[in-house]
Amino acid sequence: MRVIVLVVTLFGLLMAAPAAADQQHGLYRSYVALGDSYASGPGIPAQTGLPAGCTRSDHNYPSLIAKWLRIPTFTDVSCGGARTVDMTSPQQVSGGTNPPQLNALRADTQLVTLMIGGNDIGFGEILQTCGSLAMKDPNGNPCERHYTAGGKDQLAARVTAVGPKIAAVIKEIHKRSPKAHVVVVGYLRILPAQGSCFPVVPFATGDAPYFDGVGRKLNAELATQARKNKASFVNPYAFASGHDACQAPDRRWVEGLIPASPAAPMHPNAKGMQAVAVLSVPTVLFGRF
Repeated sequence: MRVIVLVVTLFGLLMAAPAAADQQHGLYRSYVALGDSYASGPGIPAQTGLPAGCTRSDHNYPSLIAKWLRIPTFTDVSCGGARTVDMTSPQQVSGGTNPPQLNALRADTQLVTLMIGGNDIGFGEILQTCGSLAMKDPNGNPCERHYTAGGKDQLAARVTAVGPKIAAVIKEIHKRSPKAHVVVVGYLRILPAQGSCFPVVPFATGDAPYFDGVGRKLNAELATQARKNKASFVNPYAFASGHDACQAPDRRWVEGLIPASPAAPMHPNAKGMQAVAVLSVPTVLFGRF
């Protein structure tokens, strides 16, 4: 119920936002979206953009923000599999090469959204490793034991290590687009805080709290780097409670291993993208650093 009330309230803000923004700051005229597959929207109709391997949807959260706020110049260069290095270097994907994402920025760009860091900590590798281990111990916590063997939490260390990389990206955005409002967007929840739904989501039951902790740490690091580098931050994680991949298909914002709606496995579906867009609009309009 709390989430429903929040979404209704935010939609109310959304309807009032264009007039208020016009009075205070003027609507954004140019917007560049940067990020990885949690921004690009693999599998969500309709897939657009070149190269095709970037798996961009015209219903991902950046596209919805641009549409709702009637931003006339919108450039989406988000790309599946992107890491922080792909902000300044070409990214090879199926069907071609995605140019360095920051190349889309201009001196007069007014709004930039950034979702990055998941692939830097090895999102795909974590899913594969934890899924494989869960097959042998579905009720235990084999993933946590694997990544904390020897007394060091490898994933926590990866999150800490990505912080300076995120900071460097934000600083470069400011350098290239000094007038832009930079909004860093956090990741959605994949698993519930407790329990699991193996094999719909290939994690052992005992690993849910550990994986939840990793997700929280990554979003916290993104928030810290945004705050330190004059950017706003949107954290959809907490609002995704009850909308993880273990929920019924009509409640999920993230799909499981076998999607029940058009989306890539273990990625946001159209409802998830709508939720992130709704949660982002107040910050985009009124949360300027």
